[in-house]
Amino acid sequence: MKEKIKQDSLPKHIAVIMDGNGRWAKKKGAARVFGHKSAIKAVRDVTEGCAELGVEYLTLYAFSTENWNRPKFEVTALMELLISTLTSEIKTLTDNDIRLESIGDRASLPPKCQRELEEAIAKTSNNKRMTLVLALSYSGRWDITQAARQMALDVEAGKLKAEEISQDTIDKYLVTSGIPDPELLIRTSGEQRISNFLLWQMAYTEFFITETLWPDFRREHLYEAIVSYQERERRFGKTSEQLKK
Repeated sequence: MKEKIKQDSLPKHIAVIMDGNGRWAKKKGAARVFGHKSAIKAVRDVTEGCAELGVEYLTLYAFSTENWNRPKFEVTALMELLISTLTSEIKTLTDNDIRLESIGDRASLPPKCQRELEEAIAKTSNNKRMTLVLALSYSGRWDITQAARQMALDVEAGKLKAEEISQDTIDKYLVTSGIPDPELLIRTSGEQRISNFLLWQMAYTEFFITETLWPDFRREHLYEAIVSYQERERRFGKTSEQLKK
């Protein structure tokens, strides 16, 4: 499948909703946490696969604002897993020249998670090959809300005029400012919804839904998604005839 990928139309930014960890674990008669731990292999393989192809940004929906409502023991286990993974994967990221970033309400994370995340971001800040963005304690509505709040404060302070607010202005206030909108969204486990992820940014994103559960997802599945994306005609509201001119 890799040989079918066209380098001249490779998506610059791929976003992934990593779904199915719990179901994967249940099928194996194990606790949900086992599924989360097993998903690290998928993260590593897809991240390295994207970097090798030349994808510039990969955003992984790691923990949503709604995930805080899960059972306390699962949330705690996820936070501990995040800490251990960040610590152990810094070398892999550096070896692959991958820079780490995060989007979301970082202040809501446990202090130890914040420290490990900040350290990993700092240690990989000079890497150039690809940017891996972890969406942590993130949701699209949260992002739009915080942007609107900050714009309102800046209008009140005289730093911004209400009549000058445009789509570009809103872009600058979102936590994804400086990151191109994703051209391709991959969602695993067959669910057909966007789960409050990058709501503003995915206005023209192409979706690829696969029944594969996230712990089983590998770069061959990534290649399949990219080939599917490249076979589509992206019109952005125009007609096919207009695009041919």
